[in-house]
Amino acid sequence: MSRSNVGCQTIGCRVASCKYHSDGHICTLDRIEVEPMPGGNTGTPADESLCGSYRKC
Repeated sequence: MSRSNVGCQTIGCRVASCKYHSDGHICTLDRIEVEPMPGGNTGTPADESLCGSYRKC
């Protein structure tokens, strides 16, 4: 993402168990942290990263 897009993006999320999840699959945070999955490095998207900003409802 270029600097010109900062603050203009939306964050989609389907994780309904997160306290920041909103109707319409929207994340209500202004910013999220994406972190590497421990032991990932498989090349499979689901194994490579996770949302470090997740908080349980």
